[in-house]
Amino acid sequence: MTSKKAILFIIDGLGDLPTPKTPLQAAKKPNLDRLAKNGCTGLLSPLGRGVVPGSDTSHLRLLGYDPEAFYCGRGPLEALGVGMKLEEGDVAFRANFATVKNGQVVDRRAGRIPTSEARELEKYLSTKIEDVEIIFKHSVQHRGVVVFRGSGLSPMVSDTDPHGEGQVAECIPCDQIGEASKTARIVNKYMKFAIQRLSEVPENKERIRKNLPPANALLLRGAGAYKKVPSIIERFGLNSVCIAGGALYRGVATYIGMDVYMVLGDPSTGMIKLEEKVKAVENAIKNYDFIFLHVKATDNYGHDGDFKGKKETIEKIDKEIIPVLERSGAYLIITGDHSTPCSRREHSGHEVPILIYGRDERPDKVKKFDEISCMAGGLGHIEGKDVMPIILNLIGKAEKYGS
Repeated sequence: MTSKKAILFIIDGLGDLPTPKTPLQAAKKPNLDRLAKNGCTGLLSPLGRGVVPGSDTSHLRLLGYDPEAFYCGRGPLEALGVGMKLEEGDVAFRANFATVKNGQVVDRRAGRIPTSEARELEKYLSTKIEDVEIIFKHSVQHRGVVVFRGSGLSPMVSDTDPHGEGQVAECIPCDQIGEASKTARIVNKYMKFAIQRLSEVPENKERIRKNLPPANALLLRGAGAYKKVPSIIERFGLNSVCIAGGALYRGVATYIGMDVYMVLGDPSTGMIKLEEKVKAVENAIKNYDFIFLHVKATDNYGHDGDFKGKKETIEKIDKEIIPVLERSGAYLIITGDHSTPCSRREHSGHEVPILIYGRDERPDKVKKFDEISCMAGGLGHIEGKDVMPIILNLIGKAEKYGS
């Protein structure tokens, strides 16, 4: 090989359960199967055997950052992913526009309000309460982030999102220190501010006129406090870039100091077409020695219980992305961040298949890339903590242990 580069390709929610086949087993994927035949395979537990991974903690672990030491909570990662500049100690939440009637949540997503309409509401929602600056930024559709910036704040507070229909939850402190009490008090004041402000704006009056649910409230969840961590180039010497559509994955990459290749998505959903990611890979491989590539759709279909959609997405990935990755000449590490079985419609602790391909690497006897075939792979059963050392060894950046 002319250069030692690596691409970590995370197919989100890839793993599944046989009913009687998994989507991976049922999919026609000649390219992935060929790489498996000529590569080395196994099964991966991102956070440990039987542990059900969150997307945030799993990605941190796969990129070489132990969540026990480096996890800052979901909110800050989402905020970084939408381009916000955070300061040490900022407390950030994920936010949803919602429809509330008489204090009751009747739609957590405000009728899945289009991105273009939700973005118009962003300008109404930043303010200052007591000595705390509050900054709202919209992401896509009903989603956004809220950052609380000031002294004496704590992420140890509860969500205001009831995670279903019901009363908007009161934010309460989760420990007895004064910082948590102050934060909860300000969050509750902000909730009242947001509901009052959004009920007055012309955009929501227009939605009501059109018999559409107004985006007249915010629901907050996933509080976390931002902290600066050593970058991926400082820790591993990797000149790296992230290619992903979702704010969370861009946020994880930004948090650990990766560059982020901004690819334009669908203006209504934020989703990025596979062909756009292919172009980004072709450009990025010229300038970076490590690429983190992410595709989300497989996970979405798993959550929807849509076996056919998940299978067809795998087939599309096999046809459109895998040949480009192979042509890049880079070492390929292809896996998922967790299983999202269609039969369960949620994350599970089942292992995901992992494939390592490089023209000078050792092949095993596995012929197909799926959850069952990879049980017999030469990698055996590995954990997320093993992935970065494997990558560093592949590209010649692993440090000798001992003399």
